[in-house]
Amino acid sequence: MPGSDRIEQMLDRAVKRARGSGAPPLLASAIEYAVFPGGHRIRPNLCLAVAAACGDALPQSADAVAAAIELLHCASLVHDDLPCFDDADMRRGKASVHAKFGEPIAVLTGDALIVLAFDTLAREVAPAQLASLIGIVAAGVGAPRGIVAGQAWECEAAVPLADYQQAKTGALFVCATMAGAAAAGADPEPWRVLGAKIGEAYQVADDLRDVLCTAEELGKPIGQDAARTRPNAAAQLGLSGAKARLEHLVATAAASIPECPGRAKLCAAIEAQTRQIFPRQLAQAAA
Repeated sequence: MPGSDRIEQMLDRAVKRARGSGAPPLLASAIEYAVFPGGHRIRPNLCLAVAAACGDALPQSADAVAAAIELLHCASLVHDDLPCFDDADMRRGKASVHAKFGEPIAVLTGDALIVLAFDTLAREVAPAQLASLIGIVAAGVGAPRGIVAGQAWECEAAVPLADYQQAKTGALFVCATMAGAAAAGADPEPWRVLGAKIGEAYQVADDLRDVLCTAEELGKPIGQDAARTRPNAAAQLGLSGAKARLEHLVATAAASIPECPGRAKLCAAIEAQTRQIFPRQLAQAAA
């Protein structure tokens, strides 16, 4: 998907503000470490792809909300890895933030990234769009159905698979598609389904990777769902069932794209991007 350079430039600008004069050195270093180098930047790239399909009338607003979504995603990873949750010592192929900087700095780093995301929106988004985009982003990260709620489901005795996946993973993808449309001046609501389908596809693929891949391949610990008795599509549906579900979600995601000037191009980009999330071991393992 297009937009990687735009995303990195906006993230760099935001992180430089957080690392400004007077910042505690450990916190400043940990913030940069949590954001760079990034992963695939799937969510912000999706946001910009939707904005482009809708005409990209205000690219600075699109860049800002894309960067804010990525900052919130990075914050969620920092907190997810903490000893009180997954106790993961590796993320993106390197030591997790708490493993490198200590647990107190990791907690504060996640907090700082959340604040930095909304600071970026306040500074960079056109005033006419600000309230709408803040509302969309807040819904994607908070309660009752954002990524914070997704993390909270892990603390419950019973965890409904659909509710858990929609909040833990799907909510930020819905945020990306809706925010991309809103940043371009389009109605965000018709874009909700696309985000939900891509988010569910990504979660199913992640569940499969947790079963099929090694820690070295993923750049993070494996087997977390089984170890912590969390819902996992591969465990519940079997490898063949999860593969079929993933293929169905990829197809329905592309079909759900609303009519817009760049629909054909976005459809091709969505299909190409979602195909990349298939674990390479899947065809052999499910055969």
